Amino acid sequence: MYRKGSVLAASALVLGLCSSTVWAQQAPATNALDNLTTITDDVLKNPADGDWLMARRTYNGWGYSPLDQINKDNVDKLQLVWSWGLSPGGTTQETPLVHNGVMFVQNSSHLIQALDAASGDLLWQYQYSLPTGVNPGGERSKALYGDNLIFATRDAHIVAVNAKTGKLAWDQQVADYKKGWGYSSGPLVADGVVIQGMTNCGNGEPGGCFITGHDAETGKEIWRLNTIAAGDTPEGNSWNGLPQMSRYGASAWITGAYDPDQNVVFAGVGQPYPWPAVLNGLLPKNPDSKYTNNAAYTDSTLAIEPKTGTLKWYHQYLANDTLDLDYVYERLLVDLPVKGEMTKQVITAGKLAIIESLDRTSGKWLWAHETVPQNVVSAIDPVTGEKTINPDVIPQVGKTTFNCPADPGGRAWQATSYSPKTQMMYMPTVEFCSNTDVNPLDPGQVYTGGGLATFNRVPRPDSDGNIGQVRAINLADQTDAWMYRQHAPVTTSTLPTGGGLVFVGTLDRKLLAFDDTTGKLLWTSPTLNNSIESFPITFEAGGKQYVAVVTNWSSGLGRLKSITPDVQLPPDNPHSVYVFALPDTK
Repeated sequence: MYRKGSVLAASALVLGLCSSTVWAQQAPATNALDNLTTITDDVLKNPADGDWLMARRTYNGWGYSPLDQINKDNVDKLQLVWSWGLSPGGTTQETPLVHNGVMFVQNSSHLIQALDAASGDLLWQYQYSLPTGVNPGGERSKALYGDNLIFATRDAHIVAVNAKTGKLAWDQQVADYKKGWGYSSGPLVADGVVIQGMTNCGNGEPGGCFITGHDAETGKEIWRLNTIAAGDTPEGNSWNGLPQMSRYGASAWITGAYDPDQNVVFAGVGQPYPWPAVLNGLLPKNPDSKYTNNAAYTDSTLAIEPKTGTLKWYHQYLANDTLDLDYVYERLLVDLPVKGEMTKQVITAGKLAIIESLDRTSGKWLWAHETVPQNVVSAIDPVTGEKTINPDVIPQVGKTTFNCPADPGGRAWQATSYSPKTQMMYMPTVEFCSNTDVNPLDPGQVYTGGGLATFNRVPRPDSDGNIGQVRAINLADQTDAWMYRQHAPVTTSTLPTGGGLVFVGTLDRKLLAFDDTTGKLLWTSPTLNNSIESFPITFEAGGKQYVAVVTNWSSGLGRLKSITPDVQLPPDNPHSVYVFALPDTK
């Protein structure tokens, strides 16, 4: 199915993103687009220090930049050098991409724009047209590969446009948006294959979600891997005897990581739907011993061969998740000792904010480290990682239960990161709890989607009022290094750099920079136009280092405004790109 798009050349400037008026503008003497080069597999494996080519910059998911022009000694001089307004409405949990001095951003309206990364000048834009009735919302990430910029849409398309011209290269429809399918994050290109996880699998779609692999030249689908297990196997029989068409959920809504040496993609999978197990059929336990109620492959890491979609192994962190405690987030690939032996690890944390490590060659569980206060898991098996769940928190019809953390998570989709300089993981966290109630279906009512639980979010009982934190954890020995606490929730991913800094954004409209080893706050931006719920990046253009972040509110951890009502945000929810740099020296 083909959707019409439009391209604005570099010689024109749109006055207002909602206007069709076009004003002439003289093209710059030097066009940054002239410097764009083709992105190969080798380039993705070894990107230029000044580029940000994928969701977490590098295949290992670190979200780390080696740039060090901005550092501990001069970050206090950082200043705003340009900004760019984005289209209003929807949400913009955006990760700008930068290649050879060109920045690519996606607006909530699916307006794709190329900007001169040094000046903020518009170079081209492409408007992807959403069908009537599909809510706008910018995806969290995109991908650059070959000569194309590749993005996924809210109406379940994967689209490629030429990175130099903005012209449509291909458009592949993957599922029927009228049935609720859609995307909220972009693809990963691994071994020449565009790999994309499907979202909105809790909208009453029987059989649940899937991950697909696509030809990078045409977008044609070449494989599909279901994220809900099927068949008469231990995995297929882990759904409590439910027929396949009564199994829901397992969204794959965050971009994964890739190990080129093993040629394996590591993808996260979300929870069953609806959330309460007393409603989704996973409780009470089926008395037939043939069946378990673990619900494979929900809340798991999947190890996938990128050319074929073959599932090499999986590990489930949380069986029978009944509290929306997603384990879908980023995967960090690190090589560090475990019990004195160098080990290839894949590390992640779900909404419980319990950091967990697997051997990424075998899927063997290695270790766990708890961060935020929680009352869901009462014990973790030190050999297998299997969790014992506190029975008092399991939602029941007609009974309010109390659980910590609540549904947005002790950590949410805001990504953790890793610095090879410090061997530390930097995690944005929040501390809060929930009084939880089940919303049962009426007798005879058919499930058509939704979580079917209400989470009344409240501060934890012994809260000091500091809802937001940034935590640094030594991954070599799994110990806490430092923690910063503040009242307003921390609402972006963390960004460590070669300059010894960690950047992060907050609900109260500020970008912060910390010393990566001590946690000392070194710089605070001016108050920006909105909350910052996105993925900050740093890049180089014309030999100069910049830091960029997108502002946005009304989604994700912004929902925690209910427990920080004193944090005031603009009612019209403006979105903008802000770019900072050091002042020029003569």
